[in-house]
Amino acid sequence: MMVVVLFRILIIISLLILIYTGIQYYRNPKRRLHIAQSTNEFFLLDDPTNSKKNLHFVYKGCLFEGEKYLGTTENSFEVVNIQVIVNNPLQLKGLTREDLYFLEEELLIRYPFAKINWKHPINQLLLKQIEKEQ
Repeated sequence: MMVVVLFRILIIISLLILIYTGIQYYRNPKRRLHIAQSTNEFFLLDDPTNSKKNLHFVYKGCLFEGEKYLGTTENSFEVVNIQVIVNNPLQLKGLTREDLYFLEEELLIRYPFAKINWKHPINQLLLKQIEKEQ
């Protein structure tokens, strides 16, 4: 009799653990980042309260990573520099300069004092298209 009660308690505990794991998986922000990458949507994964934690964002299937650097403004310490890199340059295919301007605007909405530095090969797109226009 006691074994049956213990077995039922163990089944209930295992179901609760299973439900908790499913909820944690569903709410995982990295999972949402990968879904946005596969659906070619814009998604920004960032912890604005932690200036040491890099931000990740996806746009048109391309995964970007931004390193935030803290500095001083007139009144306070803010993120003053964001260096954006792409881990897989092949994902940049099809991105235009207007897309990069959109991404800059989105970053500046969240970090108004930041200067956005695009690292290689993204900065080459900006330089080449500016040279062609002139």
